[in-house]
Order: sequence, then structure tokens, then C-alpha cells
Amino acid sequence: MPVVNFFTEDIKHTLKKKTILKKWIKDTIIAEGYRLEELNFILCSDEYLLRINQEYLDHDTYTDVITFDNSEAPKTIVGDIFISIERIKENASTYKHAPETELHRVMIHGTLHLLGYKDKGKAAKVQMTEKEDQYLSLLLVESAE
Repeated sequence: MPVVNFFTEDIKHTLKKKTILKKWIKDTIIAEGYRLEELNFILCSDEYLLRINQEYLDHDTYTDVITFDNSEAPKTIVGDIFISIERIKENASTYKHAPETELHRVMIHGTLHLLGYKDKGKAAKVQMTEKEDQYLSLLLVESAE
């Protein structure tokens, strides 16, 4: 049974519209020709995500999202997406978005990485942003219904 889970690690955060978000993520995965097994979103602090970045990726920088692909079969999604709520709030302020909108963008960004999209290099970044915008627009439609 395909499942999308939401967890918090070292912070308190109440995620709104979980049922809509789960459907949106599942629909995105299906639309890209993949099969969902399990996808976990873990909302955490900057420091928590920094430790993960240092330990697993050997990067000593803050980031908004880290995606781990745990799938063993092609075209199958099993993964963990860690998201810093502090980075989300700061980025939302910087880019003049609502924090919820920025969180949704980062959620779909991490999901797109699991679907094979990259964001290194200009062309890849453009494609990633276009895909983010495409799927964010579907979430807006779903939320309005």
C-alpha cells in the first residue's frame, strides 16, 4: 500500500491539509511514471539538518532540504525528505512567498529529485523550476476544490 508520512524531529510544526498534500505527492509520482511505496517527509530545525548534511553528505552548510533515495527497484519511490522549517521561513521572507507556499515548493523539489530531476547546472535548474511550478499549480487547483 503506497504511503506518504509526515514527521517532525526536533521542532513543533503543524502541517495543514495533510490529506490534500498526500494525494498531491502521490499524483505527482504517478504522473511521472513511478510507483510509490513509501515517502517520509521529516520536518526539522536548521541544526538537525546541518548535522545530517555534515554526517551523510560531508557538507558543512545549512540547506532547506536533503533527499535520500532508499529505493531498490527502478521507477519505485522509497525515500526520506528532510526539510528545515527555519530555512523555509527565511527563504519565504527572502523570496516574498508565504511560508506554506515555500514549504510546498521544497516538498515537491525533494520529490522531483527522487523522480530523477537534478538541479546542478543552468538547464537542469530551469527544468526543475518548471516542474516545481507545474506541480505547485496542480496543488493550488486541488486545494481550491
